[in-house]
Amino acid sequence: MKLRADQTGDRGLPMPLWLQGAIETAQAAFISALVVMIPIVAVWATAGFQNSQFDVLARLGGQSWLLVHGVPLGLTAAGSDAAAHAEAGLLTLVPLGLTLIPFLLAWRAGRRLARASYTDQLWQALLGSWLVYSAFGAATGFICRTSDVTVNLGHAMLVPLIPYALGMVIGARREAGSWSRLIGVDAVDWISRTSQHSRWAGSYLASAGKAGFVAVMSAVAMASVLLGVDLFIHWNLVVAVYEALDAGAVGGAALTIAQLGYLPNLVVFALAWTSGSGFAMGVGSQVGPLGTAVGPLPSIPVLAAIPGGPLDYAFIALIVPVLAGVLAGWWFLREGENHFDEWLSIKIRVRWFTATVSTLVLGALTGLAAGLLTVSLAWLARGSAGIGRLTEIGPDPLWTGVCVAVEVGAGVVIGYAAGPWLERERAAKDQDAELVH
Repeated sequence: MKLRADQTGDRGLPMPLWLQGAIETAQAAFISALVVMIPIVAVWATAGFQNSQFDVLARLGGQSWLLVHGVPLGLTAAGSDAAAHAEAGLLTLVPLGLTLIPFLLAWRAGRRLARASYTDQLWQALLGSWLVYSAFGAATGFICRTSDVTVNLGHAMLVPLIPYALGMVIGARREAGSWSRLIGVDAVDWISRTSQHSRWAGSYLASAGKAGFVAVMSAVAMASVLLGVDLFIHWNLVVAVYEALDAGAVGGAALTIAQLGYLPNLVVFALAWTSGSGFAMGVGSQVGPLGTAVGPLPSIPVLAAIPGGPLDYAFIALIVPVLAGVLAGWWFLREGENHFDEWLSIKIRVRWFTATVSTLVLGALTGLAAGLLTVSLAWLARGSAGIGRLTEIGPDPLWTGVCVAVEVGAGVVIGYAAGPWLERERAAKDQDAELVH
């Protein structure tokens, strides 16, 4: 056994790795629970709840902690006259912004554990930490169940591990510097023993996947800008809802925190809107660039900014995923990993044909990667509010992924074809700048 190459000698606490992992995880669990409880306690302190008993407050905090981690909550609303009129549903709309809290805490814990571990012993720390977090989730689900809110203990045990384990692994990898140092496998040596054609194919497909990631992140950035513009345009409507609620300073702050928690969801909604697929705000509703048809919405300030009715020139927003694809195509050109084009040009000596085919294949592969990533984002962002009309909120993952894949693929073809011209323009500007100096 040996320490990682970047180990400095500080091995952390003199205790077994599994115990150190358990302690790190216990700290993360309590800190994340405390952060979730702060706005709830603030509202309780200003008499914002009808039932102010401590056990009710504690269960609400535990239920919020589970929801932040993605655990679905079963809601039951009984009628006033008979149980036959009771409504039941699942609350699955996860505030992705608040999910970053346990993720970042896990990222920090993963870095600390990787710093304290030998290369072949990190699994001990990870196993101990994940067992503790799973137990914390199961205990929270068991204690916080009520007649109105039900929790599946299996979900409470396993689902919180997803964001936490992901953050811990990414943090450990960040500290180790490479996957080979993290798990003790020399990936470079394994790749060097493969054939040249396999290495070319692997680098080509990896670069196409990275280009898809570049496209989606670019589209998300532009969708975020459009969301900000929309909130600015409808700011008076948002403020009017705040004033109508009259929640006070603390209540308004808690409501704002909750809306900020759903800000990443709203960004994905905006991405779906720019793709043309739109998103739903209730059963049978549709919000898209070609028009909006929704029923009555709850009094949540940010919902007042949803564009309504027919929108003139809103179809221009469909260019956002295409522009993102253009950037991805240009990025791929600069990456210089189009080995399929090189192989095809060797096999077929007709350049106009090979250039066209390789560019179209690149657009299809990059669009496919972007579409799959968009499907994942849309699936994470959508959900159900539990009961009533709002059991369908967010974009349709499959349809949104298909739209983004097609639009990004078209943009990649344009960007890759125009890339040489863009590079020449860039080189000319650099040369002019050098002459000036």
